[in-house]
Amino acid sequence: MKQTMGLIGTLLALAMSMPAHAQFAKPEDAVKYRKATFNVMAAHFGRLGAMASGRAPYDAKAAAENAEIVATLAKLPWAAFGEGTDKGETRAKPEIWKEAGKYKEASDKMQAEIAKLNTAAKAGNVDALKAAFGPAGASCKACHDNFRKD
Repeated sequence: MKQTMGLIGTLLALAMSMPAHAQFAKPEDAVKYRKATFNVMAAHFGRLGAMASGRAPYDAKAAAENAEIVATLAKLPWAAFGEGTDKGETRAKPEIWKEAGKYKEASDKMQAEIAKLNTAAKAGNVDALKAAFGPAGASCKACHDNFRKD
């Protein structure tokens, strides 16, 4: 029994350590995945922006829920930028692959700003949300400006 559990644990560890892009059967699947992730993230981020700007009434519970979703989604699309995903129906610029280090730095910054936004939203204070929303939005815009086709 101990050997079986050890084998299962080893197999799980190996499976989790495989490159994330291996989860996609075809490059087109990865493109669809990352586009869907970004679309859902944008919808929830937009709800936070509406509250932060006063276009929608502030709701602490909704802000916290939306920020948590955005923080979770912010971790997902990066694995879907593997080999061959620079072609087809994508708005990704070639710079993503040509300047991979710069792109990784930008994605890391965005995730850090989104984590701060999530913390601020959980505080239940509209002023904290407003203060964190600007830098989070700027980190998203920086990637769009440098790495996304119009």
